[in-house]
Amino acid sequence: MSPVLLFRKQSVQDGLFTMSENKKMVKAAGTVGFFTLISRILGFVRDMMMAWFFGSGMITDAFIAAFRLPNLMRRLLAEGSLVLAFVPVFTETLEREGQGEAFRLAGSSFKVLSLILAVITVLGIVFASYILMMMAPGFMDDPEKMRLTETLTRILFPYVFFICLVALCMGILNAMGHFAAPSIAPILLNVMMILGMWAGARFTEDKTAQIMILAASVIAGGVVQLGLQIPFLWGKGFRFRAPSPFVHPGVRQIGRLMLPSIVGAGVYQVNVVSGTILASFLLEGSISWLYYADRVFQFPLGLFAISMGTAVLPSLSRQAAQGDMDALKQTFTQAVRFVFYITLPATAGLVALSEPIVAVLFKRGEFGAFDLTMTAKALLYYSLGLCPVAAVRVAAPVFYARKDAVTPVRVAVFSIVLNIAVSVLLMGPLKHGGLALATSLTSAVNFLILGAMIRRQLGPLGGFSVAASILRSLFCSLVMGGLVHILAIYFFRPYNGGTLYMAVKLTLCIAAGVLAYILLTWILRSPELETALGLFAKKTKDD
Repeated sequence: MSPVLLFRKQSVQDGLFTMSENKKMVKAAGTVGFFTLISRILGFVRDMMMAWFFGSGMITDAFIAAFRLPNLMRRLLAEGSLVLAFVPVFTETLEREGQGEAFRLAGSSFKVLSLILAVITVLGIVFASYILMMMAPGFMDDPEKMRLTETLTRILFPYVFFICLVALCMGILNAMGHFAAPSIAPILLNVMMILGMWAGARFTEDKTAQIMILAASVIAGGVVQLGLQIPFLWGKGFRFRAPSPFVHPGVRQIGRLMLPSIVGAGVYQVNVVSGTILASFLLEGSISWLYYADRVFQFPLGLFAISMGTAVLPSLSRQAAQGDMDALKQTFTQAVRFVFYITLPATAGLVALSEPIVAVLFKRGEFGAFDLTMTAKALLYYSLGLCPVAAVRVAAPVFYARKDAVTPVRVAVFSIVLNIAVSVLLMGPLKHGGLALATSLTSAVNFLILGAMIRRQLGPLGGFSVAASILRSLFCSLVMGGLVHILAIYFFRPYNGGTLYMAVKLTLCIAAGVLAYILLTWILRSPELETALGLFAKKTKDD
């Protein structure tokens, strides 16, 4: 039987997202994805302004290095360990003991977390210089860069306090079926940073003063993000002043899950940070090139993978609390299929359009042709890891939903050690590109091991169905990627014309790729396409 007929037969037999729980999951992912799309667009505007005003020199390297640790904690907590640990415990309390007890757990969590965060913030400010010795040891050879980075670190560190409390609010709201407000929060941060750069450019020409104002705008963004969550929590019935024990029994359970899950949920982010440390020994600008490339990479990752991971955790937690392992397995496998259906064509698009994307977004002002080439190189290698990084986002919640934090941590520790070894091996011949490639390769290993562990714990996962779905999406993505590559050669050799003209051509290439992928998956009767179109049609009808 030909591959096309096999794929079509398999897709007719598969009923993707037939359960109401899975429909809720995908709908929630759509809500998160919509607001994430707006946030990522504003994030690109922010990064375009940063590239325009500051380029990729010493000042940009200093800001990125200083913001790396607060940003790491945001991704580990707001998108990682705190939510992964809190949601299963909160959901189980809500299911078994009612809303009142669940809110007492939440109130206790706020008290304990606020105290811990206050201590961490003070320590971070006091010991900023020692933190930088670990985060960017290569800066020690440049005293001016080191002093600037240290000052920026002290300004930025309080952001950790606010964003971690936002993460706790996000866990409460997500567990109660509300996904909009937590997803809107990053939009506000980008708006505040854009306003900060505008204000800095308006009131001073001193680049150092401008970058200080930008750092202060990050703190303002954290305050606004937290303020946004409060009315929605109030609307759900939560009261900050309601009586609650300082240390609820559930808080201890959250702590036992959270400490190891910081490592388990943050493999990719830890790998990026280790890349920053190693990049500080490379050519000046390497940290900036990796940062700009990672920002582009984060667009499809945040839009699809983080959205699906955020949406899938409450569903998995409810199924685990009810002891319905068959439903949990089905939710996981269908989420994996849907993630690969989205990220495989995104990977093909990033590979084919890495240089045009970087040119349209960043090539202006202080960001020149050399920066374009170096950033596109990093993006190419990062993009190869999009699928496994996305898949890890839906694999890790399976363990935390079942309150198993040990397995993903063991895998994570191995992956981190492997990443450092591969990074050191590849940074010689490939420079900063080798650091990006090492992150992608390590993410692939991480997902394969997690998948094998899930199968060992839960039993067969419908491997033939999943493999057929992934192969079908891979085939369509390769064909689509070839088409887009041909269009890119025609449109973008050489890179000339204004930004708007190039943006129009880039949009045409992306649109052609999307249409080609939809057509190919329609011909092969992909159930993932039917699900996506069905949800879109229902949302349009509801609106």
